[in-house]
Amino acid sequence: MKTTQSVSVTSFPSLSGVKRIIAVGSGKGGVGKSTVTVNLAAAVKSLGYKVGVLDADIYGPSLPLMLSDNNITPANAHSADGKIVEPVIKHGIKSMSIGYLMPEEKSPAIWRGPMASGALQQLIRDTRWGELDYLFIDLPPGTGDIQLTLAQKVQLTGAVIVTTPQDIALLDARKAIEMFRKVEVPVLGVVENMSMHVCSHCQHQEAIFGDVGGENLAKEYAVELLGKILLAKSIREFSDKGQPIVIAEPESIYATNYMNAAKKLVAIQVLQEKNNSRKFPEVDV
Repeated sequence: MKTTQSVSVTSFPSLSGVKRIIAVGSGKGGVGKSTVTVNLAAAVKSLGYKVGVLDADIYGPSLPLMLSDNNITPANAHSADGKIVEPVIKHGIKSMSIGYLMPEEKSPAIWRGPMASGALQQLIRDTRWGELDYLFIDLPPGTGDIQLTLAQKVQLTGAVIVTTPQDIALLDARKAIEMFRKVEVPVLGVVENMSMHVCSHCQHQEAIFGDVGGENLAKEYAVELLGKILLAKSIREFSDKGQPIVIAEPESIYATNYMNAAKKLVAIQVLQEKNNSRKFPEVDV
């Protein structure tokens, strides 16, 4: 009999059917982390995997807009028994967000850190995730209560760091990497978002936020550069309509950027699982 390491160990029974949990962090807001998360999830889904996304940003949830119906009727979660909430399914992706449960779009969550952490745990615990190959967790900016709660309560498969090439974004991206290292969560790779601005008229590309910042960060920490995502008007427009560019324009160069990053991520994670399984000896019974 051969013993192998389980790929899903968690204190939440609701996640028992989830094989891999990937946290997507940045350490800083405004770098397009939510857009990257949703498009990575859509790209992995297109590779044939069952995928879900958890919006861990209690104060500024983005999923209700980014996975809505043309920005007209944001989805609402529902519960048949008043205890377990069914995830919202759009584009074949299961998702959950505090934004699905708030009575109005403009209602803010005015909570202290422990309350936000408790709300996040309830989102995880009371959602019927079912069988998933990948659950992506869109983390809020920073390295505070939400991030620590996840690291302590959920055994994360790994983390993806999103940054722009700009030095000020790289400063906080380093903090995010160091945080994951301290809580012993492997960093699977870096995504450099807004790598080049693409003019919508002439298609000229310009590195308005700097160049090779994400590449240098990946080298500094000896992790993979998963991809460089272009900054383009169409990505923003489709995101505001609730359509990831990977689904809206699958043949575009922008979708290809995300697809290549997703393929790298899956390959790295599969290799990680193989390496972990080798740590266990064969036991003959």
